[in-house]
Amino acid sequence: MVAELYERILEGLEEKEKEITEFLESAPETEKEICLGHDENCIEEHLHVIEASVEKIEDQTLGVCVICHGHVDTQLLEMDYTAAVCLEHYSDAERQRLESELELSQIVQRALLPQSVPEIRGVELAAFSRPSEIIGGDYFDFFQFRDGTHGLVIADVSGHGVSAGMLMSSLQMAIRTMAPETDSPAEVLERINRFYIHNIHFTTFVTVFLACFDPNTLTLSYVNAGHNPPAVRRRSDGTITWLKPTAPAIGLAEEFHPRMESISFAEGDSLLLYTDGVTEVLNIGNEMFGQERLAELVHRFADRPAPDLLQGVRQALSLFGGNQPLVDDVTMVALKVSSNGVARG
Repeated sequence: MVAELYERILEGLEEKEKEITEFLESAPETEKEICLGHDENCIEEHLHVIEASVEKIEDQTLGVCVICHGHVDTQLLEMDYTAAVCLEHYSDAERQRLESELELSQIVQRALLPQSVPEIRGVELAAFSRPSEIIGGDYFDFFQFRDGTHGLVIADVSGHGVSAGMLMSSLQMAIRTMAPETDSPAEVLERINRFYIHNIHFTTFVTVFLACFDPNTLTLSYVNAGHNPPAVRRRSDGTITWLKPTAPAIGLAEEFHPRMESISFAEGDSLLLYTDGVTEVLNIGNEMFGQERLAELVHRFADRPAPDLLQGVRQALSLFGGNQPLVDDVTMVALKVSSNGVARG
């Protein structure tokens, strides 16, 4: 487990170091000023931290507790790879303060997620989200673009815990701020990537599926930035189309040119958005739930309302996983074109 974690962190650090170095060598001075503000030394300090962490990985001292010389908790190291003290060495007061902050963060995060689905003419909507820890890195939301089309988004921040939750909250704020200023999901994600590429810390990235839905034309225009392909099920012939990525994940690459695509819906067609916590649920034999089982459920509940599809997936995941703990957050959004022209959710 430690070797796998080291490898994962090392790959992320080396990629980030390469991107920062290329940025310093090739970016115009005006762009550097915008990205770095008045703190010109911050990016050099950033590189020093990366280099020091790479050295610790090479000599296998990254995440070694300075007190007991054991390995820092894996989840803590995932949240902050500079962590150097095991949780058990925190004082009672420090642990109590940390627990209180986590509980408050959980309350705030739950309040940020939609408490209900919007009413959209001719569409049924349903949503569900459950974190694997107190604080999750999954996110979904509903809003409107400038032209009045309905926006929907699902995203997954790499990692878990407080750092992922904080990044999720900032992403929500950014999308809610930018969407009413444009008609284009691609433009929103371009702006977000420009900001995040030099501000997301080190190994973190975000997969995002951002779309606008026009109820007048039943058209969904979308960008899939490295996210799990949503499933579109056609009522007419029973086929399932997977909406594959049209751009890299947010925070991975300086060069980010998202391709926007569109798909039309007809009465009875359905759409399922989900995070990788759905397909990566493990059973007792360490087998993943997978995309094929998910497709079977989309077929099985094709003629049922959108909330029934999500309930069916939740039950299937529970039966499949048994008593196995969740390895990742689980989030889903279902959309179905209804026959009565009235939204339900």
